[in-house]
Amino acid sequence: MGRYERRAGELPPGQRLQRGWPVTHYGPVPRFKPDRWEFRVFGATADGGTTSWNHPEFSALPYDTVVADFHCVTKFSMLGVEWGGVSAATVVKLAPPADDVTHVMVWAEYGFSSNVRIEDFLDDQSIFATHKGGEPLTAEHGFPARLVIPRLYAWKGPKWVRGVEYMTADRRGFWEERGYHNLGDPWREQRYSYQEEPGDGPEL
Repeated sequence: MGRYERRAGELPPGQRLQRGWPVTHYGPVPRFKPDRWEFRVFGATADGGTTSWNHPEFSALPYDTVVADFHCVTKFSMLGVEWGGVSAATVVKLAPPADDVTHVMVWAEYGFSSNVRIEDFLDDQSIFATHKGGEPLTAEHGFPARLVIPRLYAWKGPKWVRGVEYMTADRRGFWEERGYHNLGDPWREQRYSYQEEPGDGPEL
Protein backbone atom coordinates (compact mmCIF):
# COMPACT_ATOMS: atom_id res chain seq x y z
CA MET A 1 0.00 0.00 0.00
CA GLY A 2 1.41 3.42 -0.95
CA ARG A 3 2.13 6.15 1.51
CA TYR A 4 -0.99 8.20 0.79
CA GLU A 5 -3.29 5.20 0.36
CA ARG A 6 -3.64 4.51 4.07
CA ARG A 7 -7.21 4.36 5.38
CA ALA A 8 -8.46 5.20 8.86
CA GLY A 9 -9.84 2.28 10.80
CA GLU A 10 -7.64 -0.29 9.12
CA LEU A 11 -4.50 -1.97 10.40
CA PRO A 12 -1.19 -1.43 8.61
CA PRO A 13 0.89 -4.49 7.72
CA GLY A 14 2.14 -6.46 10.72
CA GLN A 15 -0.01 -4.62 13.28
CA ARG A 16 -2.50 -6.07 15.78
CA LEU A 17 -5.48 -4.40 17.43
CA GLN A 18 -4.86 -3.32 21.03
CA ARG A 19 -7.75 -2.75 23.44
CA GLY A 20 -5.76 -0.97 26.15
CA TRP A 21 -2.86 1.46 25.92
CA PRO A 22 0.45 -0.11 26.95
CA VAL A 23 3.12 2.11 28.44
CA THR A 24 6.27 2.03 26.32
CA HIS A 25 9.23 4.34 26.67
CA TYR A 26 12.98 4.42 27.27
CA GLY A 27 14.26 5.68 30.61
CA PRO A 28 12.42 7.05 33.66
CA VAL A 29 9.24 9.13 33.64
CA PRO A 30 10.30 12.76 34.13
CA ARG A 31 8.90 14.77 37.00
CA PHE A 32 6.79 17.67 35.76
CA LYS A 33 7.93 21.01 37.20
CA PRO A 34 5.39 23.60 36.05
CA ASP A 35 7.49 26.59 37.10
CA ARG A 36 10.37 25.39 34.89
CA TRP A 37 8.47 23.95 31.95
CA GLU A 38 8.90 25.75 28.63
CA PHE A 39 8.01 24.91 25.03
CA ARG A 40 10.44 26.47 22.52
CA VAL A 41 10.37 26.84 18.75
CA PHE A 42 13.81 27.66 17.38
CA GLY A 43 16.25 26.96 14.57
CA ALA A 44 15.47 28.16 11.04
CA THR A 45 12.50 30.32 11.96
CA ALA A 46 11.06 32.88 9.57
CA ASP A 47 12.28 35.83 11.68
CA GLY A 48 15.47 34.19 12.95
CA GLY A 49 14.26 34.31 16.54
CA THR A 50 12.89 31.94 19.15
CA THR A 51 9.30 31.65 20.33
CA SER A 52 8.57 30.14 23.74
CA TRP A 53 5.58 29.50 25.94
CA ASN A 54 5.49 28.59 29.62
CA HIS A 55 2.94 26.01 30.73
CA PRO A 56 0.04 28.40 31.40
CA GLU A 57 0.68 30.10 28.05
CA PHE A 58 0.89 26.82 26.16
CA SER A 59 -2.28 25.60 27.87
CA ALA A 60 -4.06 28.78 26.71
CA LEU A 61 -3.28 28.19 23.02
CA PRO A 62 -6.22 27.15 20.81
CA TYR A 63 -7.43 23.66 21.74
CA ASP A 64 -8.13 21.25 18.90
CA THR A 65 -9.26 17.65 18.74
CA VAL A 66 -8.57 14.96 16.17
CA VAL A 67 -9.82 11.39 15.95
CA ALA A 68 -7.12 9.20 14.50
CA ASP A 69 -5.46 5.80 14.68
CA PHE A 70 -2.28 5.15 16.67
CA HIS A 71 0.31 2.67 15.43
CA CYS A 72 3.22 1.62 17.62
CA VAL A 73 6.33 0.12 16.05
CA THR A 74 6.09 -2.69 18.63
CA LYS A 75 3.13 -3.86 16.47
CA PHE A 76 0.08 -2.74 18.43
CA SER A 77 -2.50 -0.32 17.07
CA MET A 78 -5.39 1.60 18.60
CA LEU A 79 -8.14 2.74 16.24
CA GLY A 80 -10.30 5.86 16.42
CA VAL A 81 -8.55 7.58 19.33
CA GLU A 82 -9.62 11.10 20.27
CA TRP A 83 -6.65 13.37 20.92
CA GLY A 84 -6.95 16.90 22.27
CA GLY A 85 -4.32 19.60 22.47
CA VAL A 86 -2.45 22.12 20.34
CA SER A 87 -2.22 21.30 16.66
CA ALA A 88 1.13 21.42 14.91
CA ALA A 89 -0.52 23.85 12.49
CA THR A 90 -1.18 26.26 15.36
CA VAL A 91 2.46 26.11 16.47
CA VAL A 92 3.63 26.77 12.91
CA LYS A 93 1.17 29.65 12.48
CA LEU A 94 2.38 31.35 15.67
CA ALA A 95 6.06 30.56 15.08
CA PRO A 96 6.51 30.13 11.31
CA PRO A 97 9.51 28.40 9.74
CA ALA A 98 11.78 29.86 7.11
CA ASP A 99 10.87 29.05 3.52
CA ASP A 100 13.70 26.55 3.11
CA VAL A 101 12.82 24.36 6.12
CA THR A 102 12.52 20.70 5.13
CA HIS A 103 12.44 18.91 8.51
CA VAL A 104 11.84 19.46 12.19
CA MET A 105 13.57 17.94 15.18
CA VAL A 106 11.13 17.45 18.02
CA TRP A 107 12.88 17.72 21.38
CA ALA A 108 11.70 16.16 24.62
CA GLU A 109 12.87 15.63 28.19
CA TYR A 110 16.35 14.16 28.79
CA GLY A 111 17.49 15.43 25.39
CA PHE A 112 15.39 12.87 23.51
CA SER A 113 14.73 13.81 19.89
CA SER A 114 12.85 12.69 16.80
CA ASN A 115 13.31 13.99 13.26
CA VAL A 116 10.24 14.46 11.06
CA ARG A 117 9.75 15.75 7.55
CA ILE A 118 7.96 19.09 7.48
CA GLU A 119 5.11 17.67 5.39
CA ASP A 120 4.46 14.99 8.02
CA PHE A 121 4.67 17.53 10.83
CA LEU A 122 2.15 19.74 9.01
CA ASP A 123 -0.34 16.95 8.40
CA ASP A 124 -3.79 18.12 9.48
CA GLN A 125 -3.95 15.43 12.17
CA SER A 126 -0.58 16.19 13.79
CA ILE A 127 -1.15 17.43 17.32
CA PHE A 128 0.71 18.14 20.54
CA ALA A 129 -1.68 16.09 22.62
CA THR A 130 -2.44 17.05 26.19
CA HIS A 131 -5.57 14.89 26.42
CA LYS A 132 -6.79 11.49 25.24
CA GLY A 133 -10.50 10.75 25.17
CA GLY A 134 -11.20 14.04 26.93
CA GLU A 135 -8.97 13.22 29.90
CA PRO A 136 -5.54 14.71 30.62
CA LEU A 137 -2.65 12.45 29.72
CA THR A 138 -1.00 10.61 32.57
CA ALA A 139 2.69 11.16 33.24
CA GLU A 140 3.46 7.68 31.90
CA HIS A 141 1.79 8.55 28.61
CA GLY A 142 3.50 11.88 28.12
CA PHE A 143 1.92 14.58 30.30
CA PRO A 144 2.06 17.52 29.90
CA ALA A 145 2.32 17.08 26.11
CA ARG A 146 3.26 14.48 23.53
CA LEU A 147 3.35 14.80 19.77
CA VAL A 148 0.98 12.53 17.86
CA ILE A 149 1.47 12.14 14.10
CA PRO A 150 -1.08 9.45 13.13
CA ARG A 151 0.37 8.93 9.64
CA LEU A 152 3.68 7.74 11.19
CA TYR A 153 4.67 5.14 13.78
CA ALA A 154 4.12 6.50 17.26
CA TRP A 155 7.81 6.74 18.20
CA LYS A 156 8.11 9.64 15.73
CA GLY A 157 5.97 11.66 18.15
CA PRO A 158 7.85 11.85 21.46
CA LYS A 159 6.36 12.02 24.92
CA TRP A 160 7.21 14.91 27.27
CA VAL A 161 7.84 17.33 24.40
CA ARG A 162 9.74 20.53 25.14
CA GLY A 163 10.22 22.10 21.73
CA VAL A 164 10.61 22.06 17.98
CA GLU A 165 13.72 22.88 15.97
CA TYR A 166 13.21 23.89 12.34
CA MET A 167 15.89 22.43 10.06
CA THR A 168 16.95 23.04 6.47
CA ALA A 169 18.44 19.54 6.18
CA ASP A 170 17.61 16.20 7.72
CA ARG A 171 19.37 14.97 10.86
CA ARG A 172 18.60 11.71 12.64
CA GLY A 173 16.94 11.72 16.04
CA PHE A 174 17.50 9.44 19.03
CA TRP A 175 15.93 6.20 17.78
CA GLU A 176 16.79 6.93 14.17
CA GLU A 177 20.47 6.81 15.16
CA ARG A 178 19.89 3.51 16.97
CA GLY A 179 18.47 1.29 14.27
CA TYR A 180 14.97 2.62 13.64
CA HIS A 181 13.81 3.73 10.20
CA ASN A 182 14.35 7.39 9.40
CA LEU A 183 10.83 7.88 8.01
CA GLY A 184 8.58 5.52 9.96
CA ASP A 185 5.59 5.09 7.64
CA PRO A 186 3.48 2.21 9.07
CA TRP A 187 1.74 1.56 5.75
CA ARG A 188 5.10 0.82 4.17
CA GLU A 189 6.18 -1.01 7.36
CA GLN A 190 9.25 1.20 7.72
CA ARG A 191 10.36 -0.07 11.13
CA TYR A 192 14.15 -0.44 10.97
CA SER A 193 17.08 1.34 9.37
CA TYR A 194 18.18 -1.76 7.43
CA GLN A 195 14.97 -1.35 5.40
CA GLU A 196 15.91 2.12 4.25
CA GLU A 197 16.28 2.86 0.57
CA PRO A 198 18.57 5.51 -0.97
CA GLY A 199 17.20 8.93 -0.13
CA ASP A 200 15.25 7.83 2.94
CA GLY A 201 17.65 9.58 5.31
CA PRO A 202 21.18 10.65 6.22
CA GLU A 203 23.83 7.95 6.32
CA LEU A 204 24.29 6.21 9.64
